[in-house]
Amino acid sequence: MSPTHDVIVIGLGGMGSAAAHHLAARGARVLGLEKFGPVHNRGSSHGGSRITRQSYFEDPAYVPLLLRSYELYASLERDSGRRVATLCGGVMLGRPDSRTVSGSLRSAEKWNLPHEMLDAREIRRRFPTLTPDDDEVALYEERAGLLRPESTVAAHLQLATQGGADLHFEEPVTRWEPYRDGVRVHTPEDTYTAGQLVICPGAWAPRLLADLGVPFTIERQIMYWFQPEGGVRPYLPERHPIYIWEDAAGVQVYGFPAIDGTEGGAKVAFFRKGNVCTPETIDRTVYEHEVKAMAEQAGRLLPTLPGTFLTASTCMYSTTPDEHFVVARHPAHPGSVTVACGFSGHGFKFVPVVGEILADLALKGGTAHPIELFDPSRLTAAHV
Repeated sequence: MSPTHDVIVIGLGGMGSAAAHHLAARGARVLGLEKFGPVHNRGSSHGGSRITRQSYFEDPAYVPLLLRSYELYASLERDSGRRVATLCGGVMLGRPDSRTVSGSLRSAEKWNLPHEMLDAREIRRRFPTLTPDDDEVALYEERAGLLRPESTVAAHLQLATQGGADLHFEEPVTRWEPYRDGVRVHTPEDTYTAGQLVICPGAWAPRLLADLGVPFTIERQIMYWFQPEGGVRPYLPERHPIYIWEDAAGVQVYGFPAIDGTEGGAKVAFFRKGNVCTPETIDRTVYEHEVKAMAEQAGRLLPTLPGTFLTASTCMYSTTPDEHFVVARHPAHPGSVTVACGFSGHGFKFVPVVGEILADLALKGGTAHPIELFDPSRLTAAHV
């Protein structure tokens, strides 16, 4: 049997790589186990860009975590030497009573976040790529922007390794179990023991955390890249913000500036319009009718965006019934197992602070961060 570690981390995507770094930085003997290679594109932490924002329409309770995450992203850039964040500003658009606008305003006002409210004319003046309807408004947040998921994961893996973590790739976990005062983890290569286990399974949560009792839904999502009509210059980050637009029917579209200059085009996607799947059954092919639907919807707000379709890529959301996270000690194994899952399509901006929280929970049994909203008992009580 392999030597005992202090903590084993299962899954080295966004959350797991951050956990491995924060644990190793505190002197823990860390073993990380990942089913695929480093910085892979088979789960949820890929696709070149993710939105970050502070005026959080999902719930004001997230804002303190976001503020800490911004601090930790700055530290990650400094310590790793990698660029992971671009704060190009962002607009949350829709009718005034839409969730996207009203929820963002509620969080901004509750936490005194710098913001501006723009009417349709002002939106069109500042950002000529955007053509909202006359009855639409936007909350503009200067501190919003984008994160690079691959660079973020690579930076956390780099720092975890520098901190002494032992990271194993292409080594899937087949099962885990309580063992003496800790846990035992099995892979095709070996069996490992540790005092603590941190599980960051992404879309594999239904299998690795079946005993958690949370009804996860795994969804296939698509990211699209288009070369705008007339070129990308109006879409460069110094001119074009990140955006989330909710139309009158409640359909949300989000998108980015052209972050890779003239070559990569601009990325856009539906926020919640996925098909239920599993990691084993996900269809990685993107079809013509899907590209057409995306182009038509995006073209209503950005008429020049769907000029030429370039490429598309699939990823997976792991969604809980209320679309809030699960970050907690495992209720059936509170002394030795910590879980982070169900990030429901809006988790990546929290990656570094979740890593910090997971290190707290694994090494101290608790955290000062406000994570009551993420207790899995809220979801399991109705299913007992």
